Amino acid sequence: MVATPDLQRRALWIALALIFVWGTNFTVQKLIFPILTPAGFLFVRFLMMPLCAALFLFYRYGVDWPPVDRHDLRQLVKLALAGHVLHVGLVTFGIHLSTAFSSSLILACGPMFTLILLRLTGIEKLSRGQVAGVAIACVGVLVFLSDKLLAERWRAGTGDLILLVAASFFSYYTVAAKPVIMRLGGVPVMAYTTLLASPLLVGLSWHAGMGVAWDELGWAVWAGIFWGVLVSAFIGWIVWGWVNAIRGVARTAPLMYLMPVVAGAVSWFVIGEDMTINKVIGAAITMAGVALAQYGSLLFRPARPA
Repeated sequence: MVATPDLQRRALWIALALIFVWGTNFTVQKLIFPILTPAGFLFVRFLMMPLCAALFLFYRYGVDWPPVDRHDLRQLVKLALAGHVLHVGLVTFGIHLSTAFSSSLILACGPMFTLILLRLTGIEKLSRGQVAGVAIACVGVLVFLSDKLLAERWRAGTGDLILLVAASFFSYYTVAAKPVIMRLGGVPVMAYTTLLASPLLVGLSWHAGMGVAWDELGWAVWAGIFWGVLVSAFIGWIVWGWVNAIRGVARTAPLMYLMPVVAGAVSWFVIGEDMTINKVIGAAITMAGVALAQYGSLLFRPARPA
């Protein structure tokens, strides 16, 4: 497919719409968690997601799904545990304990954890700009969380800590998934890991799921469920992959820094989340640090001789 200027512009607007969907989803989950409980949400999410994954595989490949050998199956199991069971599970409980704005900001630090993981595994050396970016982002997070720490809001602080751990698991998934995606493709990896993780997550959340009066839920709660599971999670990542293919990862990835802005604005408008000066300054420092960590190697790259 040739990415014409019109297609590029369309992809940009679709990407911006998707950032709005993802930013809004934090507030949506905060609203439905008191009704479903986080475990109840995981229960319904991983009943719906494998069905969507299987249908999408049938749509793309018919009955001839990409074959998986024993080595790739072991890798897919590891990715399912890290990406779905641990990352998604921890994110769900972290959002419940924290606030919408905090959750979006902490999860936006994912590229920083990916760089640290690449350095620890010896895959990549960090440049001076990247090291500076990581340090600045850490300072920004501390400034952002200072309100909670000074006010001794330990419940929200625990949620933020859980989200930090969840972000590290997603970074592991990002690094470990790359060779598997090169062999199988992005769609099969997403679908296979969803199918592998769903039975375990449904089993772990079964008790909470059975405690929800599903037949008594109002239309607004069901709309929130479909928004969080189908629109944000399933359709969202498929669309994001298409946008990356059209615009390129390097041009699209920086749009993710708009997500905390959207999440903060929506949570302030809908549920009245406080926006203190510490939060605003800390968020700005954190996003600047993450951006520098992700793109610092380009800024400090030695000039090539003519």
